[in-house]
Amino acid sequence: MEHRTLADIKCPGRVKVQTVEGKIAVRIMEMGITPGTEMHVIRSAPFEFPIEVKIRGNLLALRKPEASCIFLEHEEVLAK
Repeated sequence: MEHRTLADIKCPGRVKVQTVEGKIAVRIMEMGITPGTEMHVIRSAPFEFPIEVKIRGNLLALRKPEASCIFLEHEEVLAK
């Protein structure tokens, strides 16, 4: 099964975090992005990054290196 990361998401939707890996995993988890967390992808910049997400009522902008470390277990695409 192909593992998708947050960096692969191109449209607004809801996602659920499966795991956070990589060198900056601790930093990402300190921002509140932990396994099992649900996030709402708001939008991505014109050239895809940063990606704006809403998590626990807070808006975060994530760069590609950060988004590439966040693996997803669930994705629900929302109508624009």
